[in-house]
Amino acid sequence: MAKRRVALLIEWSRAYGRGLLSGIASYVRTHGNWKIFYAERRLCDQTPSWFKSWQGDGIIAHIENPTLLEQIQKRKIPTVNLYECEDTSQMANVYTSEADVGRMAAEHLLERRLEHFAYCGLPGLTPAAPRGKYFVERLALAGYEVHQYENPHYSQTPYISRVEEYELLCEDALTEWIDSLPKPVGIMAINDVRAHQVLMSCSENGNTVPNEVAVIGVDNDELICELCQPSLSSIELDSRQVGFEAATLLDRMIDGQSPPEQTTRIGPKRVVPRQSTDVVAVADAETAAAIHFIREHACEGISVNNLLEVTHLSRSTLQRRLLKTIGRSAKAEITRVQLDRVQQLLTETDYPLAQIAPIAGFEYVEGMCNLFKRTLGMTPGQYRKQARSR
Repeated sequence: MAKRRVALLIEWSRAYGRGLLSGIASYVRTHGNWKIFYAERRLCDQTPSWFKSWQGDGIIAHIENPTLLEQIQKRKIPTVNLYECEDTSQMANVYTSEADVGRMAAEHLLERRLEHFAYCGLPGLTPAAPRGKYFVERLALAGYEVHQYENPHYSQTPYISRVEEYELLCEDALTEWIDSLPKPVGIMAINDVRAHQVLMSCSENGNTVPNEVAVIGVDNDELICELCQPSLSSIELDSRQVGFEAATLLDRMIDGQSPPEQTTRIGPKRVVPRQSTDVVAVADAETAAAIHFIREHACEGISVNNLLEVTHLSRSTLQRRLLKTIGRSAKAEITRVQLDRVQQLLTETDYPLAQIAPIAGFEYVEGMCNLFKRTLGMTPGQYRKQARSR
């Protein structure tokens, strides 16, 4: 059986593109009898020279510009597109669910008890609009208005990276906009690169992060997030699953199946909280100090008594204020942070449970496992297996 010749026109320069490629590779290892044609690409790169004379059976592409779209359409072979754009509405498309991304960002900032919100997109980049649209809609349901960044002199290019570079030159406009926002404010940026620009602007103009400006990005590109000062909270997209679904769909189309009428959308995985949103906007300093102390030290085996020492409040007063502010008792909030850490370690490492327990602040493995199952409805081993399968 001859191998299917498949071209991958996907950038490798960012975490999202690498995730797409990883998902495709996973499919090929287990299902696909494919011969892959691929060269390193960045966002906004021109069509590779080899593609002009290439003959094959199918294409998976991140189509972000009209030139690439036109060249692909001329081939008249099965193609799956991974970049949301109106011009590709007649093609087979697999996208991230932008509705879920916008809602997840809004809910993360709402949990910080903020009352002012803003969205920083890339003006003029139409395909990126849905992400901000759903962020605004979710906050409108909660009764909040969202301030949106606008640049009347926006770039006319359809390329994401070139718009980002252009906006980097418009730092004064961004700074003026951030200064004009009511504080404290939670800002969602369209992606991690844009969030980095927001954080740099805050640093330059003296807006403290996260106390005055809390910032969340999208993509969870770990290199960018850790280079940010302070480190950037971000939404982790399931680009690996997007790539896997795209490969599955392309194989079916090569077999002669018609492309689905509806776009396939894959939801984001989770919010990865870091320092840029480590704030709870509450009226009294003692409650804020207690919440901050829990999130900083929950995995160090702290107890409610430690919180009483930090806040100088009585146990009953502290519990009453926490229930009013975050809807959980002190003990429940400590446990929540510990279990979040357990889930992170199960997903991102191969550590055995005996190693995870002390890192997350549990004295006994059995106690951690029992609490995990009661809370999440599955054992840590089942959770890890499910996370890996995703």
